[in-house]
Amino acid sequence: MRYNKRYSKLNVLERITKRFVLLLAKAAPRFELGIKDLQSSALPLGHAAEKDSINPSNDLNSKVTHSLLFICNGHGEDIISLEIINRLLKKIKNQNIEVLPLVGNGDVFNSIKSKNFRKIGYLKELPSGGFSNQSLKGFVLDLFAGFLIDNLRNFLLVKQKSKHNCKIIAIGDFLPLLYAWCSECEFSFIGTPKSDHTWSSGPGWDLSDFYHKLKGSEWDPWEMFLMKSPRCKNLIMRDKITANNLNRKNIDAKYLGNPMMDFVNARNEKISNIISFKRIILLVGSRYPEALKNLDNFLNCLQDFDLSKDLVILLPLSINANVIQIQSYLNKYGFIKQSKLNFLIDEDSVWKKKDQYVVIGKGKFKSWANMAEAGLSNAGTATEQIAGLGIPSLSLPGSGPQFTKSFAKRQSRLLGGSVLVCKNKKILLKRLSLLLNTKVDRLEQAKIGKKRMGESGGSKKIVDAINLNLLS
Repeated sequence: MRYNKRYSKLNVLERITKRFVLLLAKAAPRFELGIKDLQSSALPLGHAAEKDSINPSNDLNSKVTHSLLFICNGHGEDIISLEIINRLLKKIKNQNIEVLPLVGNGDVFNSIKSKNFRKIGYLKELPSGGFSNQSLKGFVLDLFAGFLIDNLRNFLLVKQKSKHNCKIIAIGDFLPLLYAWCSECEFSFIGTPKSDHTWSSGPGWDLSDFYHKLKGSEWDPWEMFLMKSPRCKNLIMRDKITANNLNRKNIDAKYLGNPMMDFVNARNEKISNIISFKRIILLVGSRYPEALKNLDNFLNCLQDFDLSKDLVILLPLSINANVIQIQSYLNKYGFIKQSKLNFLIDEDSVWKKKDQYVVIGKGKFKSWANMAEAGLSNAGTATEQIAGLGIPSLSLPGSGPQFTKSFAKRQSRLLGGSVLVCKNKKILLKRLSLLLNTKVDRLEQAKIGKKRMGESGGSKKIVDAINLNLLS
């Protein structure tokens, strides 16, 4: 009886959502007229946003027609977009492509040098790191930083695309999907962050688990309504279980492989240079200052970690990392920079304390990930990628805003326990010792992670599907 009531409430919620989305689309023309008044009444925010925007990209009257727009909202989504864009630029030589990153500055796209590509939009690093939905404080800080104004402006940029016969590829969750739907353009949607493994495996006693079971998917009713649009030419999910559950609701979702596994090397011959050491990889995340807090916590744990063998700690850094700050934390825990020691794995520097070596390298995750036997990981996409390589890891959640206890728990269920959440330092060190010293335990924890993530090759299949159904 209780579940019937909840189900009827969900039906009412879905009807209300449909009306809201339709009203939003009808209101868009009036919204465009009124936004200028809104901008003039908030000049400080507007002027601040202009400093962070990519100026040439906001010229909607430009003579150059960009016929394909990517919209993405997160670090992992940016990386997936980058891979697909590079493949499309090679496959279709005359295709003009734009990308609108909704979180951060989209620095990852600076590596694309093609004349047929450009970033657009009002881009800004937010105080919350893009996770304002997980914290009221983060949401308020983002508002004062101009989050609302920037999103309204970006929405207008997307709305204008229907006048230029543009097609859209949205990558992420609700926000890019909503932008694509409201544009009135044909679009494809790649739903990367949500998986039904998060509620269908594990104990399943949380309130959110019951909510997802009632819906039959982690995707919400309003998202499923947008997915059913006849203008949606591709609907691609990150795994089979999620696609199958949407299929049961008459939504034509497909699983074509997990593109996240295309961005890490399965092998690195240089591992022979450190094969005699015990090896772990330290993943502290790419959002600062949270990444520094994660580093501090892990180094604090490792100072009490004792092995009978020398330990190499691989520390791949994101492009935006401040190396001087990282080095200050290593100094704090007694590591000394080695001027004459070189492991020959393309590292930037080597640091030593007793029988522990920390190897630092900016942008080295792709080539180093496969070298580790285990990981200490407070990261999102990178944790999933090492799980897909068969490397088990341990997490130690902090205060966030990204890597919180709830995020870590959800991630562990997503990966089937390939990453285990540790409540404290003592538990983490005990489990790390078992992983490094007991190969059977290590392989057992890693096996399901590889199965959950799937094999590489998804990007090529996704590009072929987009080319066939959206661009042809």
